[in-house]
Amino acid sequence: MPVLVMKFGGTSVATLDRIKRAAKRVGVEVAKGYDVIVIVSAMSGKTNELVGWVNETSKFYDAREYDAVVSSGENVTAGLMALTLQEMDVPARSWQGWQVPLKTNSAHSQARIEDIPTDNISAKFAEGMKVAVVAGFQGISPEGRITTLGRGGSDTTAVAFAAAFGAERCDIYTDVDGVYTTDPRITDKARKLDKIAFEEMLELASLGAKVLQTRSVELAMRFGVRLRVLSSFEEQSDEAGTLVCAEEEIMENRPVSGIAYSRDEAKMTLISVADRPGIAAAIFGPLAEAGINVDMIIQNIAEEGRTDMTFSCPVDQVARAEKALNAAKDSGDINFHDLVADTNVAKVSAVGIGMRSQSGVAAQMFKTLSDEGVNIKVIATSEIKISVLIDRKYMELAVQALHDAFELEKA
Repeated sequence: MPVLVMKFGGTSVATLDRIKRAAKRVGVEVAKGYDVIVIVSAMSGKTNELVGWVNETSKFYDAREYDAVVSSGENVTAGLMALTLQEMDVPARSWQGWQVPLKTNSAHSQARIEDIPTDNISAKFAEGMKVAVVAGFQGISPEGRITTLGRGGSDTTAVAFAAAFGAERCDIYTDVDGVYTTDPRITDKARKLDKIAFEEMLELASLGAKVLQTRSVELAMRFGVRLRVLSSFEEQSDEAGTLVCAEEEIMENRPVSGIAYSRDEAKMTLISVADRPGIAAAIFGPLAEAGINVDMIIQNIAEEGRTDMTFSCPVDQVARAEKALNAAKDSGDINFHDLVADTNVAKVSAVGIGMRSQSGVAAQMFKTLSDEGVNIKVIATSEIKISVLIDRKYMELAVQALHDAFELEKA
């Protein structure tokens, strides 16, 4: 039988009624002839509650026990989903990560998937099981301990299962009905996309779009897993949602497919750094060791052997970045006159695979922002993306103006 993977997020399984609704969707696919692997998240709010309990119990907790506690939310959902399907006369059983087994490394709370043997689940399908309900977000380490994959790990679990079992498709059910040209909360002109290329979705996810977790899109692109993003709260058709697929499946590549934003950015500048070979490594090495997620990097022209170095990072990492850089200065690894942090900036990005073959996108983007009186502080580009840092107060204006300028409301 062909295999279909269906993933239900926390809002889709938040109550028993919603679990029943999700189970009915699974039943429809079973009736079409699929063997179905269902990946479930914890019920909405449960993971936060479990994390809170761990933090309240132990300030400096054992990460292995953290995973044992936090993974339990998915176990509950998997059992309830399997029971609901059995009540519908659909042969189903629940699977915890260690029972599959979903093998990971030993990086507790941020584990990486290493292997998903298919033998156990395939054997049960051969015996007549129609649905394997798998607890998402969890696996087992080489030491035999429960691991978790980090926030959004159920998306990654679903894609990994689709790749391992050669699934026809991986459907991600969430509280939105697809991927939009931008956030509909910012502009009512935002349009749902029927299809989007893996690379575009990866950029949008990494730039702040919360529809899919970045690691899941990376995995889908690597293994060619076709993803479909759907709402679990609306009636479905075979053409519902947004299909995330290979570029070759998209007939016409527009220069820009979407406008993404990240509100909580910071711009940090090292003023008057010695301009010498190895200075970039001396700056960004300590930042990497401190776990700082550096994005845009700009180095000014050197004057009299000194230069300025600017980079962006999430605003909640500024204090750690300052600590790491000041420590490097105190140890003599780098020398700078001052470290200035601007915590009132936002990142706005235009994304589109059509940029590869069409010129003028950057010029149009910069002119649009100029016409709206928005000053650009930092620019970074890739083959299919142009990102700018601007004052946070202009973020929504910039998103709306760029969405209009590239006529993204038009199909």
